[in-house]
Parts: sequence; C-alpha cells; structure tokens
Amino acid sequence: MNKINKNFFCSSGMGVVLLAAMPFMSFAQKPNWQNLDLKADSTFGISTEKAYNELLKGKKSVPVIVAVLDGGVEAVHEDLKPIVWVNKKEKAGNGKDDDKNGYIDDIHGWNFIGSSKGSVNYETLELTRLVRRDNAKFANADATSVKANELAAFEAYQKNKAELDQELAEAKTGYERFGGIKNAIDAVVKKIGKENPTREDFQAFKPENDMETNIQRIMLAQLKNSSFDDFYKTQIVPGYDHYKNQVEYNLNVDYDPRGIVGDDPNNSKERFYGNNDIAGPDARHGSHVAGIIGAVRNNDLGIKGVADNVVIMGVRCTPNGDERDKDVANAIRYAADNGAKVINMSFGKGFSWDKAIVDEAVKYAVAKDVLLVHAAGNDNKDLEVENNFPNPDYIGGGKASSWITVGASSWTNDGKIKANFSNYGKTKVDVFAPGVDINSSVPGSKYEKLSGTSMASPVVAGLAGLIRSYYPKLTAVQVKDIIMKSVVKVGQSVEVKTETDTKTIPFADLCITGGIVNAYDALKLAAEYKK
Repeated sequence: MNKINKNFFCSSGMGVVLLAAMPFMSFAQKPNWQNLDLKADSTFGISTEKAYNELLKGKKSVPVIVAVLDGGVEAVHEDLKPIVWVNKKEKAGNGKDDDKNGYIDDIHGWNFIGSSKGSVNYETLELTRLVRRDNAKFANADATSVKANELAAFEAYQKNKAELDQELAEAKTGYERFGGIKNAIDAVVKKIGKENPTREDFQAFKPENDMETNIQRIMLAQLKNSSFDDFYKTQIVPGYDHYKNQVEYNLNVDYDPRGIVGDDPNNSKERFYGNNDIAGPDARHGSHVAGIIGAVRNNDLGIKGVADNVVIMGVRCTPNGDERDKDVANAIRYAADNGAKVINMSFGKGFSWDKAIVDEAVKYAVAKDVLLVHAAGNDNKDLEVENNFPNPDYIGGGKASSWITVGASSWTNDGKIKANFSNYGKTKVDVFAPGVDINSSVPGSKYEKLSGTSMASPVVAGLAGLIRSYYPKLTAVQVKDIIMKSVVKVGQSVEVKTETDTKTIPFADLCITGGIVNAYDALKLAAEYKK
C-alpha cells in the first residue's frame, strides 16, 4: 500500500487516490476519456476508439488471458461476467483438484490470502511487519549492546521504527480530523432532519456555533456541483475509513490476520495454500481494474474496456494493506502456469520482506513469454531515489525484459497532464497512461470513477492484451517494445510538487519514453513490426 501524502490518501491499500484536502474539488471530463483521441476529441486518451474504427474493422483476433493480481474481482458483474476466465480442466464444486495443478476448484482463478476459514481483508503494512519482526531482538537494545555483526540490522530497525511511529502519529491526527469533520456534518444533518439534504436546506439552516457555521460554509461550496450523498460517500466516509484502518490495522504492530490463511508466512517457498474465492471480502479495486482492461465493449452496458477479446483471470494476493512477497510470487507463477500472457499488478509498497522470491517468479513468467505491467505508485515520488516494490530490477543485477512500469496522466494537454499523485522516474518509469477519474466496474454491477496509477496500469495491460490478441505471434518483449516506441510524446514541462516547493520539469524527465501510450500508433507499428 502506498503511503499517505499531504494532499491525497490511498483507499484500500491498492493505490486508489481520492482527494482529502479542504476545500474539496470535482472534475469534469468526457465519458470513456481514456480511450479517446487527442486530435479528434481534445482529450489526451490513448486513441482506442480511433484504432477500432480505422484499423481493426474486419480483422480477426484470438482470446488473450490477462491476469488481474489484485484484491478481488467480481466474476458476476454485468460487464465482466462474459470475459471472466473459466478453467475448463476443472469441475466446479467437486472439491477435487481435477487438473492436478495444486489448486482445488480454481474455476476463475485463485485467492492466496484465504482458506476454508475465510479470507484476509485488512492487513498491516510491510513496514509494520518488519518492525514487529525485529522488536523481539532489538526493542530493548542500544548500539552498545548489539553485536557487531547485527549493527546494520539494528540501525535499519531504528530507522523503520522511527518511520512507523511518524506514520502512526500522522494517521492518528488524520483519524481525529476526519472524525471531527464527519461528526460535525452528521450533527448538522441530524438537525436539518433529512438524510440527503440539498444546498437549499443548508442555506436555510441556522448555525448555533462556529463549527456549524464552518460546516454550512463548506457544504454550500460543495453542493454547487454535487449532491450531499455523493459528497459524503466519496469524500468524507473514505477519508474517515482510511485513517481508521491505518490506526487499527495497517500501522498496528499487534494486529496480525495471517492465521486465517493457515500457511507458514515465513516460508516463502510454500506454494499450495489459499481458496478459490477470487472476489474476497472487497472486490472494488480489482473489479475496477478488470473493467478498464476488458469490460465488454458491445453490450450497451456500463463502460468500454480497452481490449475487445481478453479473458480476465482473477488472482487475489493484495489485501487492504500491503501485499506479502510470498503471495505476489505465487500469484505470478499461478498466472503464468495457467496461460496468462499479460499480468496486471496495480499495487506497490516501499519495503520488501523477500524480494528474491518475487524476482524468481518474475524470471519464471518472463521465461514463459508473459508481459508484466505494474503501477508506479501514488506518492508523487521520484523512483530514482525512492523504493517501490515489486520492480523489474533483480537482486544481484539484471532486469526483467518484459516488464512495464506505468505512471498516471490526466486528460488535458498542458502543464498539469502528469497526475499530481503519480510517482515518476526518468529511468524507472517506462510510460504514462490515463489514470485520473477513470469510470469502471465495481461490485454490484455498478460503476465508479477512481484515480490512481492503479487505473493507469490496466490501461496499458489492456493495450498489451489488445496487441497480443490481434498479433498473437508477437512476443512479450516485442509487445513492450511496440508500446514504448509508439507513445505520443509530451512536449511541455509539468509542475511537480515536493514537500517543500513546486518545480517545473520537462515531461520527458518523468519516464523513459517521455510520453503517453497510444493504441492507434501501437497497432500500426505492430502491423509492420519486423516485416
């Protein structure tokens, strides 16, 4: 899960960004904007619709399996049900491992953070787990009592402990602040006497103290372009829940839900555990990701995915907190072994428990001609100097050849095209893709706009699936090369805010390619690739 910054908070631990600062804002953009064209629609999408209209009519394609490694996918969603992967070698509900792959009744995928007892929902951060691990050895130690060969580990523990303490203090402050705002709004709404008061209701309200006056002012400003219900559910409740979960779960060294899985969490080599519930207790994030990739395009329902002939395999490995390296490694191997040609990973963290086991799984997937697509993260950090795991750089040297790291862009072709939450890195991020206010599928056959590099990554994963569907002879490395070479370059400079100031830098310095991915140009290049 990405850390909080002063302007944003991440919902659910998997990279969804929602505004958290007063006064609240609202955005306006064209529907399906991520698939629109800059010239035709004055919107900096990836020209998917143009590609379908001008390049793909009458062309044949083959189904491509795209694995969504995430917090859960709702297989029965109206816009996803027709494209959810079905393991035809497995007989549903018979309690047997028919295909002998080690996973019983894995009809639509697998859940590595569950068991017959249920599934993990909330988890700690990796930072919290590292501090908990080292507390036993170093909690009462000092530099004079630590053995020389353990001094480096002790210093790392001290640094981690200080960071955890700081984050917990900030979370408690945020919890208190949002709790106060929420309670004040609840009290005013109770006095008004309506569950969903209008702007006129707040205008007519007579404040009796400074707090009520402040709430009235805020609500009059916010309800100009929003209903109270929408404002409350998308701004207040998520902010309150986020900080509450940080304090009670993510940053709590005494909280450990792993017992429900029943594995040995310290044995990274363990492969066969979990259950077949690919939705889990919270499928919002993963369902949204899946819809961006391949929601049915021709059913007159909801949204249009990027790819028109992909199959979504749900592999649950990411809780509401930080994913464990063991689960990520097993999820990658499962996807590769069961036919996925593209893997989307909309998650990330600043610490790694066992990077080596993830590296091994990545090498395994690369050897099986799989393209891995990963979100750059939502901390507005420069990845040249900040860690973000997983990543394509192997311990000991070398780099995954079929891996793409994706930053998030907005729809306007100006100095604000970089999403202000998106991580960046001149040599660490490969491309940018739409990731602000993306409308997609969420549980209950509903739809919701979310923002984050979590949304940008599946745009690229969908593009990769689209290319591999229409040009199945291309390798994963070739597809990456095509996506990188066909970006639309961004010529202007952009604003990048740091903790101390705002600097203006060329967009070209944000990523290797200096551009936004483009489906139209990628498919044109694919048609001519190595002819």
